[in-house]
Parts: sequence; structure tokens; C-alpha cells
Amino acid sequence: MATGDLATADMVLNIGPQHPATHGVLRLALTLDGERIVRADPVIGYMHRGAEKLFEVRDYRQILVLTNRHDWLSSFGNELGVVLAVERMLGMEVPVRAVWLRTLLAELNRVLNHLMFLGSYPIELGAITPIFYAFREREEIQAVMEEISGGRMHYMFNRVGGLKEDMPAGWPDRARAAVRRVRVRVRDDIDALVRGNEIFRARTRGVGVLSRELAEAFGVSGPIARASGLDVDLRRDEPYLAYADLPADVLRVVTRTEGDCLARFECLLDQVYVSLDIAEHCLDVLDSLPVGPINVRLPKVVKAPEGETYAWTENPLGINGYYLVSRGEKTPWRLKLRTASFNNVQVLAELLPGELLADMVAILGSMFFVVGDVDK
Repeated sequence: MATGDLATADMVLNIGPQHPATHGVLRLALTLDGERIVRADPVIGYMHRGAEKLFEVRDYRQILVLTNRHDWLSSFGNELGVVLAVERMLGMEVPVRAVWLRTLLAELNRVLNHLMFLGSYPIELGAITPIFYAFREREEIQAVMEEISGGRMHYMFNRVGGLKEDMPAGWPDRARAAVRRVRVRVRDDIDALVRGNEIFRARTRGVGVLSRELAEAFGVSGPIARASGLDVDLRRDEPYLAYADLPADVLRVVTRTEGDCLARFECLLDQVYVSLDIAEHCLDVLDSLPVGPINVRLPKVVKAPEGETYAWTENPLGINGYYLVSRGEKTPWRLKLRTASFNNVQVLAELLPGELLADMVAILGSMFFVVGDVDK
């Protein structure tokens, strides 16, 4: 009897939700035909904390505690969306010193986010050394972030109307020195070790190709979308904070057209250099600004006027949006959260079928998601 006449049955394989190959508590239900994936169903909700309902019973200061935790690698960026939305509702003009300092800290937070994935992704392909380099560089940035804010992960440094407080004495010089050290060592250690590595390229080149059309249809954003040729970056396209005042040679949008795992990794890596350039420019501008207020004095109870607004920002992993509806109270009537990772993960249902099971971990890791950002 010919091999093609054998009666076979597809295998259903559960990856997760406690599998070490997944980024957090995500379950993938895979249907396999031999070694090839024919169907993939991402199953979410294992970390669901009901953040959007909790927003409704907390005032605008307390909300920041929740928002900076859904993507625990991008906490400063998470805070930004809420304060920008409330400030827009209040018609508030934030001091220019706070605008530039927010931009600086957002980019340093972006570097911290990307370094985590640049170190952890090679581990999934069998390379352990880059994670040590990545954590060494993260400590450099975290030291200056901790000095200015008091926090290492959840900064709680944004306030409606500005920032908690001004920079400590000598902090800009220490931040500039950290940026320069990180730039050199990312280039000489992580970049030189991983980007041209034959084994790494063999495992990632041409694997998990996400087309531009599919990325656009699913609302994929951030470095993953730009690796597929979707040239969208809110910092340039709908600027907020001080991004509109950055020179074009400083705010560069990194794109690729291949859409594979390698392109996604390279986009993330090259974005680190761009963010370090932006951080240095912000430090130069802050040096030239006169001493002035860092926030707007507010009453004890902040009440947004009745109405609605939508504030979106370019978070490290993609577009992060807050749809705020206010009834004039100190708490939002509704605050809907649009996270980058949610859209970036749901495209796996279309991306994984047709791929080999051995390539699944390589593809999953290259989607650079945080499960808390999916489950909210």
C-alpha cells in the first residue's frame, strides 16, 4: 500500500499554559499533521485581572498604579496614555521641562523593554550568553531610572499636569554617561554576537513570515508591523510630547520588508540605537532649558470634565490607546484599554499554520509580547 493511502489522524497538542517556552501564561492549542502545524488557537485569559473595571473605581491618580503594570516592561509608557488623555480633557498645558523629560524617560523605558527581548529571544534558540549582556545594560539604564523616580519597574513618576518631581542634581550627566556606555556595549557585544551568527540566522531567516497585508488586517503594530514593511510610528505620524520637535535624523523609523523572525529581531535591535539617539538629544535640550516648573499644581481631587477622548501612544511593543469617557466625576465612567500585545498575539492564528513545530518557539518568541498586556 502506498504511503499516501495510510489512514492518519491529526494530533492536538497543548503548548502551555505552564510551558517554559511561552512568554507568560499563554496557551496555544496546536493541531499537527506530522511535524507541520495546520491550526493554531491562542487561548488567553489565564492572567486576566479586570484592569478596565478597576479603573472605574479609582481616581485619576490611583489609576496610574494599575496602568503601569499591564505591560510590566513598558510601565512609563503605560502611564503616559492616561495622563495625556486627562490633560487633554482638562485643556491643560504641561510645562515644557516636563514634556522633554517625559520624552527622555519614555525612550529610556523603550530601551529597557527592547533589551529584555534582545536577551531572552536568543535563549529560545539555544544561545544563553546574550541575556547576560542584556541584563548588564538594563542595569545601567535602570540605575538612572531608579534614581530619578524611585522605582525599578513600576515608576509611578507621571502625574496629571507633569511629573512627580524634577531631576536630581547631576542626574543628566549620569544619564548621558549611561546612554553612551550602553550604546557601545550593545553594538560590540549583543549586536556583534547575535545579528551575524550563522546558527541564529539559519533559525530565523525566512521563518514565520508575516505579510504587510496580514499585519495591517489584524491591527499589528510596533516593531513587528514595521518588520513587515508597515511604516507606521505615532511618534512621527501623530506626534505627542516633544517628538514633533525632534530632527528627522534623530527620530528615525526602522523598517524591514522581509517580515520574518530575523527582520523582527533586527527592527528591535536597530530601534535601541534610535532611542539612545533620542535620549541624548533630549538631554541636550534639557541642559539648555531654564529652570522652571515640572508640573501644574492641581487640587486634591482631580475631576475630568464630562466628555470623551482617545489618547494613543507609540509604546515599545506597539500602539497603546486609552479611550476615556468621563461623567465629570473623579473616576472615569469608562476607560477602555487598547494594548499592543493583544493584536500582535491574535495574528498567531494565521501566522503559525503551515510552519513546522520546531519553528514554533522561534516564531512565538519573535512576536515580543507581554501576556499581561494581552489579558489586561
